[in-house]
Amino acid sequence: MSNQEQPVSQFKSKSGLRRIFSAFFYSVDGFCSAWKTEHAFRQELVLVIIGVVIALVLHVSVFEKLMMIAVLALILVVELINSAIEAVVDRVSLERHTLSKNAKDFGSAAVLLTFLIAVATWTVILLDRFYY
Repeated sequence: MSNQEQPVSQFKSKSGLRRIFSAFFYSVDGFCSAWKTEHAFRQELVLVIIGVVIALVLHVSVFEKLMMIAVLALILVVELINSAIEAVVDRVSLERHTLSKNAKDFGSAAVLLTFLIAVATWTVILLDRFYY
């Protein structure tokens, strides 16, 4: 093991309360950037807002409401991670490459799986509550 210090990014976060304050605004910047540049994020956010309103007015338990909203929020989380992967891949190179395609396809597949988990969760809750 080498005793050499690892290089530290100039963008490395601050410490203490200043770091928390900065992290909050970096997150806001991330949301704003996703809203401005990512069509899928905008579409999913609209669906999530509609879904949250529906979940809140449905006659289901508080826990079921929480689960219905959480799986919708998870779609946005995974979409943001997918967008980050795509941005990094594009930053490295805009050339077509199998590994770049794989990275982007894996991110897209993660979003799809999250969407399917949300559909399954909503289906189970709604069928259990209103069908049986």
